[in-house]
Amino acid sequence: MRRLLAFSALFSAALVAVPRPADSACCYFAAKDKDILQPAQKAFLTWDEAEKVETFTVQPKFEGNAVDFGMVIPTPARPKLDEMPREFFKEFAVFTILEPMDISKYKNRLYPRNAAGGDESLKAGGKKPTVKVLEAGVVGSLDYKIIQASKADDLYEWLKDNKYSYSGDEATLDFYIKKAWFFTVMKIDPMQMKKKKDGSYEGEVTPTRFTFASDKLVYPLKITQISVKDKTEALFYVQAAHKVDLPGDFSYEFTWTPMWSQAAGFAVPEKLTKDESEWLKHVQPKVQDDLKKVNDLRGKKHEPATLEWAKKITEKDVGLLEGKETYNREAPKEDVEKLKLLKGHVKKGQFVTKLRKVFAKDEMSDDLEFVRARVGDKADDIEYYSILPTSPP
Repeated sequence: MRRLLAFSALFSAALVAVPRPADSACCYFAAKDKDILQPAQKAFLTWDEAEKVETFTVQPKFEGNAVDFGMVIPTPARPKLDEMPREFFKEFAVFTILEPMDISKYKNRLYPRNAAGGDESLKAGGKKPTVKVLEAGVVGSLDYKIIQASKADDLYEWLKDNKYSYSGDEATLDFYIKKAWFFTVMKIDPMQMKKKKDGSYEGEVTPTRFTFASDKLVYPLKITQISVKDKTEALFYVQAAHKVDLPGDFSYEFTWTPMWSQAAGFAVPEKLTKDESEWLKHVQPKVQDDLKKVNDLRGKKHEPATLEWAKKITEKDVGLLEGKETYNREAPKEDVEKLKLLKGHVKKGQFVTKLRKVFAKDEMSDDLEFVRARVGDKADDIEYYSILPTSPP
């Protein structure tokens, strides 16, 4: 029986017999005799605000014993699909390792922390005429169909008729149908993956990039809710004209501002840039409220987001990807040499923001919309690409 994995946070699934630890995100669908869990969500999003074009690149990882299964990815407009380098996310993890701490900047000469390893180095037919197959093809090793539907129950039946055992609810499909979103259905063949001793499979498929028109930088989170038992973790790399954040209580500013402010307190005052000194004055009055907010969120069993890397891409960064500049962190030589896989995707003048958020099931009632990073009435453009005295180990 083919299983359909709801690919909300843009990711496909992992199937295991026991629950994953908290640092795993799962997209779970119960079937009659099969289960699929998603151990992690990783996505690279880009946003062209002038052209109103978004892309996101995803690489599903799964483990399971289903003979075959699939995933469905909703987008606000008809997408164009492209295959991406298989090791794309591994190289992005290498590219965004924090640089060694500038010891000369801090008063008490703290030892640099080791930042390496912090990343997961994540028919034309149906029976109902209201379901339209707009396109069918192959991208990498994946067969896909792009479909549209005007009624949730018709789409539900189409999935069933096409051998997808979709255990999600029609209300979630209707959420996207009412917004006139498109659905991309992709088939996964576990036979291409590594087979374990217990007969199940594990592995990653080739990353796929979706390019589509959108008025906002969005991420389809709601569809994942029905496949999550308690919580799911998402790791986002977002490239845009400016530093980005998640809205409201999902913001990383509640953890980032106190961490950065404390680190700035260790700095030799004259070593701070003018922008850093002004930013410190702006955020210091807000630190205690942010710390209280973190405690309040955790009291509700909601984990605040964290900022892991943020930088406006320079000519030197592009040169690093081209092999013209020296890599100044610790990583295997072969991985550093493969940074060229990011060439053309990471663009000079754009801001790349890397953030992580663990979503509790009750936080997934809507899709995500990324926003301009800011604290109060001021935009946050503070970069974070070197280890701070307060950086997590």
